[in-house]
Amino acid sequence: MKALKKLKQGEYFTLKEVEEPKESQVWIKDEYDREEKAFLCYNFANTSKWKYIKGDKQVYDSEHFYF
Repeated sequence: MKALKKLKQGEYFTLKEVEEPKESQVWIKDEYDREEKAFLCYNFANTSKWKYIKGDKQVYDSEHFYF
């Protein structure tokens, strides 16, 4: 588990700890939006589903994601 701001752009993560996440549970970190003061993140399974997440949010990184 690490802060979202520690991940590189394009890295996969989940918001909850999941051993074998479904594609719909995986998010991808995108660019930082200065106006929103948060990172734009989009869903792996549905790229039209996105949200802003603050950089200090604790997320689970992609070391064990296999698709």
